[in-house]
Amino acid sequence: MTTYTTTLNAIRAASPCKDGWEKLLSHLGKTKADDEPLPLLTILDSNGLDDALWVLSNAMQPEHDRLSRHFQAWCAEQVLHRFEKKFPGDTRVRAQIAMLRNDAATPDERDAAWDAARDAAQDAARDAARNAASDAAWAAARDAARDAAWAAAWAAAWAAERAAERAAERAAARAAQEQQLRKMLTEGF
Repeated sequence: MTTYTTTLNAIRAASPCKDGWEKLLSHLGKTKADDEPLPLLTILDSNGLDDALWVLSNAMQPEHDRLSRHFQAWCAEQVLHRFEKKFPGDTRVRAQIAMLRNDAATPDERDAAWDAARDAAQDAARDAARNAASDAAWAAARDAARDAAWAAAWAAAWAAERAAERAAERAAARAAQEQQLRKMLTEGF
């Protein structure tokens, strides 16, 4: 199995944030960068998912691109059902996931699939913006027809509930992402 490593010099050359850099050095008991192999799993253990993903994207050797692509595909699959429910018949994101997993694909093929998936995401964002505008107009009309205090309390409660739901969903997704990255680093994929 492949061990996914980088070096402190490679990380330093990619201009990491000061806090993350200092945290990693402290965890390693070092004061400066060197060329000693540094496993990505150590970075995940020390600094957490955000910094490990940053290193994966910015300071890993090109031969580790496969790990990055397969992890991206896994993440996209976790929300694919939401996209396909909203846009039935739109296969752009599914095609991008397949392309990420296709180790024989050329960079041009990957770029074309990425562009299509980005366009799909932009379409989804525009649709969400339209829905938000519609919801806001409906809420304004409803608020005008009801007691202002009740409407404000209801809106605040609804917003708090939705925020709590989204926070819980994000926390669960982040935990699943970290678990999956650990699995890919230790068991392969």
